[in-house]
Amino acid sequence: MSEFDPRRRVPRTDAVLADPRLVAAAGRLGRGPIKDAVGAALAACRAGEIAPAEVTDRAVAGLPRDAGSLRPVINASGVIVHTNLGRAPLSDAARAAVDRAAGATDVELDLATGRRGRRGAGAVGALVNAVPGAEAAHVVNNGAAALALAANALARDREVIIARGEMVEIGDGFRIPELLEAAGARLREVGTTNRVRLADYAAAVGPQTGFVIKIHPSNFVVDGFTSTVGLGELRTLGVPVVADIGSGLLTPYPRLPDEPDAATSLAAGADLVTASGDKLLGGPQAGLIIGQATLVERLRRHPLARALRVDKLTLAALEATLVGPVAPVPAALARTRDELTARAERIAAAIGEPARAIPSEAAVGGGGAPGVTLPSAAVALPEHLAEILRLGNPAVVGRVERSRLLLDLIAVDPADDESLITAARAAIGT
Repeated sequence: MSEFDPRRRVPRTDAVLADPRLVAAAGRLGRGPIKDAVGAALAACRAGEIAPAEVTDRAVAGLPRDAGSLRPVINASGVIVHTNLGRAPLSDAARAAVDRAAGATDVELDLATGRRGRRGAGAVGALVNAVPGAEAAHVVNNGAAALALAANALARDREVIIARGEMVEIGDGFRIPELLEAAGARLREVGTTNRVRLADYAAAVGPQTGFVIKIHPSNFVVDGFTSTVGLGELRTLGVPVVADIGSGLLTPYPRLPDEPDAATSLAAGADLVTASGDKLLGGPQAGLIIGQATLVERLRRHPLARALRVDKLTLAALEATLVGPVAPVPAALARTRDELTARAERIAAAIGEPARAIPSEAAVGGGGAPGVTLPSAAVALPEHLAEILRLGNPAVVGRVERSRLLLDLIAVDPADDESLITAARAAIGT
């Protein structure tokens, strides 16, 4: 290497690390990411890709936004509750509640007496108040956990009666029958795949019955020559009735008339309702157990409940979702095509060629409202931009349909419209 080679002027690592911007970032990110960014910048300098004077700026530009690896995404897929994108985005109120709860908090302390208090009393109370007919509630870490706790507490080494047509598989290959059996229950199947009658259930009820369960087939529809038994009829059997409604809808929602909700299920005859806290409720991932006080208390005091309990951040987000302003998922469900079309036309005009505003059909997602399409609008772009936008900052996830990339707006917060425009313009210019 010549003595005049500019690579001889590569700055020392400690000199770069002393830059005030990197010192400040170390307090936010930790030393590891800082050293990685500096090392990459120095390597680029030694390879002749950048000048020595550019090393520090390159290191600063290479810093991650935060200490975690998860990246924020604009969900333009047209699926409101997108499992791969973390299901329900939290409301601003819920995010603020999580931030406040991240430090020391009174999650299990009665500040008035200085003694131990009921864990998550605020969130549980808000949940009971949100569901007409609910006597009590308990919160665990997800919907499957709620069902597993019910099975273990009420039917361990006993029978759970279930219709064959409700032996469903949920996400990632998890099957409800296997979950119930893993929790210690024995399954007693009744009816056929497409038809079940009250007499089928009645013939199966006996001394070994723990409870009868009715599971909403949340991610598929059985149509044609079918028959089912409602909760009101199941209530006449003289054993506990558990309804797993899945999606987390607490009260009826007019735009989804066929989607079960907790209040209606309790009024119809369910003793317990299990559901998800995210999905249609729009809160954090959690499992909700709502219903008869004596049964809820049995589950709450069960030893397994300790292993399935939620942390303070989940409780804070859930309470804020229940008592705060409308969360993003319900807000998305309420958007009309006219509203979305106006946004799509404005965004397409701001992006310019080749963007076009077009009608679109969206979906609820997250295992909710199978077969239901929601009128929406999208911005159409060339298909090859899909990967560029996914890898951009911010990442934008759309869907490819008929050799076009569609940026569906139903799940996009209007506050993100300008970011979407900027990202699309940058992608077109690459």
